[in-house]
Amino acid sequence: MTIISNILVLLVAALHIGFLVLEMFFWRGPIGQRVFAITPEFAEQSAVLAANQGLYNGFLAAGLLWGVIAGRRDVKIFFLLCVIVAGVFGALTAQFTIIYTQAGPALAALAMVLLSKNAERGAG
Repeated sequence: MTIISNILVLLVAALHIGFLVLEMFFWRGPIGQRVFAITPEFAEQSAVLAANQGLYNGFLAAGLLWGVIAGRRDVKIFFLLCVIVAGVFGALTAQFTIIYTQAGPALAALAMVLLSKNAERGAG
């Protein structure tokens, strides 16, 4: 069960690395404009804010990777909760579909992290 939970945590980290790349490097281009449904004018005006947001997504990914590599359940839980809060906030303030693309996967990973600990206790 721990392997499955780590795979899910790594998938959430990969999503956030993808968000980082989109927001920091492709925001002004056709890919970023298509993914985020923004105009070239808006992309130009908001590029610095998007890059800042991308950097934060990178920090979330780094924390999740740290949790998996170090085998730290507490770190995984903390960063997954951060992702969930960010996803809910984004859904309420920016675009509701963020609840599915950010908070949903993190919630699934968090559930598996919590269940995997319970399964390990029962196996002992």
